[in-house]
Amino acid sequence: MSFSHPNLKGRVAVVTGGGGVLCSGFSKVLASQGVKVAVLDLKAEAAQAVADDINAAGGQAIAIACSVLDKDSLEKARAEVNTAFGPADILINGAGGNHPSGTTDKETLEPADLAEAEGVGKTFFNLDPQGIANVFNLNFQGTLLPTQVFAKDLAQKENASILMISSMNAIRPLTKIPAYSAAKAAVTNFTQWMAVHFAPVGIRVNAIAPGFFSTAQNKSLLWNEDGSPTARTGKILAATPMHRFGLPEELAGALLFLTDEQYSAFVTGIMLPVDGGFSAYSGV
Repeated sequence: MSFSHPNLKGRVAVVTGGGGVLCSGFSKVLASQGVKVAVLDLKAEAAQAVADDINAAGGQAIAIACSVLDKDSLEKARAEVNTAFGPADILINGAGGNHPSGTTDKETLEPADLAEAEGVGKTFFNLDPQGIANVFNLNFQGTLLPTQVFAKDLAQKENASILMISSMNAIRPLTKIPAYSAAKAAVTNFTQWMAVHFAPVGIRVNAIAPGFFSTAQNKSLLWNEDGSPTARTGKILAATPMHRFGLPEELAGALLFLTDEQYSAFVTGIMLPVDGGFSAYSGV
């Protein structure tokens, strides 16, 4: 894909979760438009690999190991960004994810599951509260804290924007993953709240809601060990009118539309689905 967004050239973007499949793509797309990108990730080697790719392609990027749940870590990252590139113009809150500790074994509760017997498995009633909290905090607090830190700089810039990464779970909660679904619904609500809160200082806040993309994070849910699709994949594709998973590069247009004020200066507080029609389909 070829894009031209000269408005973005020379700006500074901070991308949390930048070492992941989708957010590494965001980082590279922004860099291709002349944006100086700070790739933040809990895993230093993942962030460095993305920054190396960007620099090798002629862009400008730095890698910063950072926890989005640690405000001191975020403040140190902010200092590194400001020293290397200057204050941020764009913040992409991409860090997040699910964990088995916040996931039930079955899609629905069966009468037999009410028995307190060994081998019942992980039901709603015995989910680990700490596991639920960990998933929720990563996805919600992991957007709130980076915004607290970096929006102080964005508020001093013209045409600043924050991009949140929501999910189809925010619209229709998926079975088995209550913590992740609830957290992404909170992210969407928070997007709207921030759009109102930051409007007087000129920061636009929007969200992308990806549909279903096959990534390392959800590999075990979508594919069997032999590479064949799981039953859950069958359900997903049946509920997606385009009958396929999205490709990471198919998020690029939404990213650039929402971050370039030439195209979206009067757009704030929205969640843009990129989902192959999933959110439009009732199943009949």
